[in-house]
Amino acid sequence: MEPFFLSLSRALAQLGDRSFLGVLLRSLAWSAAIFAGLHVAVVWLVDKWLNLHGLLGWAADLLGSIGASLLTFWLFLPVAAAIGTLYFDRIAHAVEQRYYPGLPPPAAAPMIEQIWDGVALGLRILLLNLVALLLAILLPGVGLMLGWAVAAYAIGRGLFVAVAMRRMSRAAAESQYAHARIVVLLLGGLMALAACVPLLNLLIPVVGTAAMVHLLDLVLTRQTEPYSVRNQF
Repeated sequence: MEPFFLSLSRALAQLGDRSFLGVLLRSLAWSAAIFAGLHVAVVWLVDKWLNLHGLLGWAADLLGSIGASLLTFWLFLPVAAAIGTLYFDRIAHAVEQRYYPGLPPPAAAPMIEQIWDGVALGLRILLLNLVALLLAILLPGVGLMLGWAVAAYAIGRGLFVAVAMRRMSRAAAESQYAHARIVVLLLGGLMALAACVPLLNLLIPVVGTAAMVHLLDLVLTRQTEPYSVRNQF
């Protein structure tokens, strides 16, 4: 469990970093702008399509506004995560500057692969949010646990592979993920729980990315040690 606590504690310790705060504010601003537009669009479409007046029109606008708010709440995490991953290189760079200044410049996987991974992470979380919602409705209790498990996998694996691809190919990143799968899933599980808490969910791309940078360094470092030590992952 040492890699889990070490990666997380170091990530949290750097929350006051200007790069971290900058990414957090950008993610918040873009997400708020997107959802303000979405909210206005949904209310306008409801009013336009139904074309009701008086009390019925007021009720339709109210229901449309509530529906738009629920849609915004459901989409907030995947959109914020996707936006946050667009800045994950800044977070990773800030972490490496503070903790691993001796590292050479990243030899990243092709940029198109990195961009696609960021978009794919947001889409994956969006899809799994839908799956989790359906499971929670169809299988109360069990569905929530299953939804949390799949979200933990999507967030954890997605962030770790994205971070690893800054310094290696996709195949190599997948290989390193296999070395640290348990810790990655534990961190992903924690992020999935944070996703249920408004405002705290904004920290996922920032803290998650930073934690995965530390974990990747631990994985690469411990690969030079005896198997009995590496197997603790």
